[in-house]
Amino acid sequence: MNNSLVSAAPLFLMAEAIGAAPGSESARLLESPLSTANLVNTALGLVLVVGLMLALAWLVRRFVQVPGAGKGLVQVLGGVSLGSREKAVLVRVEGHRLLLGVAPGRVQTLLVLDDGQEQTVPFADQLSRVAQAGAARVPGAGDAS
Repeated sequence: MNNSLVSAAPLFLMAEAIGAAPGSESARLLESPLSTANLVNTALGLVLVVGLMLALAWLVRRFVQVPGAGKGLVQVLGGVSLGSREKAVLVRVEGHRLLLGVAPGRVQTLLVLDDGQEQTVPFADQLSRVAQAGAARVPGAGDAS
């Protein structure tokens, strides 16, 4: 008999909710989860949580010094793709500008420039001059015939 009373308890609660007066706590049990009030409440909660996350991320980025982030010792001044997986990159390190060749599994210094001279020539022009100078050093590379 005790088992039948436990299994019938939800039915008694449902009967009470059906007969409940509008606006009472029991009447809210029958309210649709897709009602306008529930959707607005959920949307406002979501906006609040996402806003708090964005504000926290901004605060962390603004005030917490993460090692290796921000202005470091190495500044990338420019770069150009030389092929599908190769690049030439101009970086500034401790008062020197370095032209680096970057390929999968390999980084090679192509040219070292002092930073005392101000960079007035665009990177693409500098790169083409270095490439022409390199081609002139390789026998047969500059021959078009």
